[in-house]
Amino acid sequence: MDPTTTSLELRPPPAPDALLPEKVFPPWAIAMIVTGLLLLGFVLVKLLTRKKIITPATLRQRAYLEALKTMEAAQAANGREAATVSSLVLRRYLSTVTGDPTLFETHEEFVSRHDALTSLPDPVRVAAVEGFDRLASLKYAREPGSEEPAPVIQSSRVLLETLHHAFT
Repeated sequence: MDPTTTSLELRPPPAPDALLPEKVFPPWAIAMIVTGLLLLGFVLVKLLTRKKIITPATLRQRAYLEALKTMEAAQAANGREAATVSSLVLRRYLSTVTGDPTLFETHEEFVSRHDALTSLPDPVRVAAVEGFDRLASLKYAREPGSEEPAPVIQSSRVLLETLHHAFT
């Protein structure tokens, strides 16, 4: 036979294990990596979707700053309009700070309720009642009167500061 001739005999197939890639990580390591990635994903989702925690002090400060800003920007033509705006701003502040429905009550309901401002010291409570009485008399007067808006807003701002310092 000629040595250059190829033999046509069948060779045994290679072992299947030789064709598979080598094991890089054991199964327990893969399970740990997957668990770690899932935990990391959960933490990221929680961090991105969490709500900011607002403390009562932060809520009071925000309400106070918003009330000051609104009072400073108030444009009133007369004392009645100034009293209406000031009363609304003060009631919104009190409603936010105390969680009390003062914003949605009439003047008589607010003043007659004994538990409306129970957390405040007596002098502050008296100042609040007197301040709201003055605003109510301006708001509900038959005639708009000759009251200038600036002093009404200024006295309301003083009442706001008094209330705010009493709550802090």
